[in-house]
Amino acid sequence: MTKTDKKQIRIDISALKISKDFRLIFSAGVISNIGSMMTYVAMPFQIKEITNSYLWVGAVGLVETLPLIIFGLYGGVLADAFDRRKLILISEFAAMIVSIALLVNVLSGFNSPVLILFLAAIFAATDGIFRPAVDATTPQVVPYTNLPSAGALNSLRHQTASIAGPMIGGLILAAGGISLAYFIDVLTFVISLILLLKISPAIPSHGAENPSLKRIKEGISYALSRKDLLGTYLVDLSAMFFAFPYALFPFVADELGGAWTLGFLYAAIPSGALVATLTSGWSNHVSRHGRIIAMAACGWGLGIFRGLIWNQSIPDHLRGRLASIEMLSYSVGPQLGQVRGALFARFGGLEFSLISGGILTIISSVFFSSLLKDFYKYDVNTNVFAKNLKEFREKNVNFDPNI
Repeated sequence: MTKTDKKQIRIDISALKISKDFRLIFSAGVISNIGSMMTYVAMPFQIKEITNSYLWVGAVGLVETLPLIIFGLYGGVLADAFDRRKLILISEFAAMIVSIALLVNVLSGFNSPVLILFLAAIFAATDGIFRPAVDATTPQVVPYTNLPSAGALNSLRHQTASIAGPMIGGLILAAGGISLAYFIDVLTFVISLILLLKISPAIPSHGAENPSLKRIKEGISYALSRKDLLGTYLVDLSAMFFAFPYALFPFVADELGGAWTLGFLYAAIPSGALVATLTSGWSNHVSRHGRIIAMAACGWGLGIFRGLIWNQSIPDHLRGRLASIEMLSYSVGPQLGQVRGALFARFGGLEFSLISGGILTIISSVFFSSLLKDFYKYDVNTNVFAKNLKEFREKNVNFDPNI
C-alpha cells in the first residue's frame, strides 16, 4: 500500500485543526462520554444486583424513552431559537447533578431500583436537550468542506467513549464498586464543563422564531417530506430496536465470569465501529451515502454516512429540530431495543433473543431500502438539497478559522 493509499484510508482530522470550538467540543465530549458510559454500565448492573430480573433491567430503556422523545423534540426547537452554548452548558450541568444523585443513592445505602429508574429518566431528559444543541452547533463552527471530517471525528469520539467507558466501568465495578463508577462520572462532568465554558456563543440562524408546538410540527413535516432523511431514521431505528443487546449483557456476564467481563461486552460492539471510523478517510470519496447505510445497517456500521446526509443537506434554520429527530432515531431505538431484548430473553431465552434480533435487523433494512428509493439512491453530488445547501454555504461564508 502506497503512502497516498494510506492517507486516503486514515481518518481526516482537518476539522480539529481548523476550529478551536470544535476542538473544545470534541475534547469535552470524549471525557464526558467516557464517564457517562461508565454510568450506563453501572445502572443496569446495580438494578440487576438488586432485583436479578430481566424485566427490571429492561425497564431502564423503557423509562428513558418518553423523556427522550419529549425533551428531544423540544430541545431541537430550543436549539433553533436560543444560544446553543447556553443549552449545552445547562443540560451538561443538570446531567452532573443526576450523577451526584446516583452516587448519593449508593453511599446512603438506600439502593432503590425505583429511584435509579427515575434518575435514568432525568438523564434521558437532559440528553434530549444536550444532543440537538451540540449536533446543531457543529456545522456552525466547522466549514462545509470539513463536515465529513467532523462527522468522522464525532463518530470517533462516541466510539472511543463507548469502548473505554464500559471497559473501565466493568473493571471499576469489579474492583472498586458501583459508587466509584458514579464518582468518576461526576469528575468527568466537571472537566467537561470547564472546557465547554470556553466555546464561543452559538447563536442560531436569523430566521429562527420563539419555541412553540408549531415549530416542532414544522421540523417533523420537513423530515417526513424528505424520503432520503426518513430512510436514515427508519433504518437506524429498526436496527437498534431489533439488535440492541445491552439489557442482556449483565446476564451474559454471569456466564462469562462476572462483573469484569461486563465492560468488555459493552465495548465489543463499538470496537468494530471504531475500526471503521479510524479508516474512514475513503468516505470523503463516496457520494452514494444511502446505499452504504442500507448495507452497513446489517452490520451496524452506519454512523459516518448517516451523519454526512444530515450535515450536508439540512438547512441551517431547521438544523436544531432535525438534530432532535436524528437523535431520536439513534437513541429511542436502543432504549426500546433493551425492552425487546429483555422480553424475548424472558420468554425465549438469551440465545433466541440475540439471534432473532439479528435476523429481524437484516429484514427491516432490506424492507425500508426497497420502500424508500430516494434514500437508497441518495447521492450527495446530485441530491438537490445537498447541492442547494452547499451553494448557500459557499455564498454566505461566515466561518472564522481563528475562533
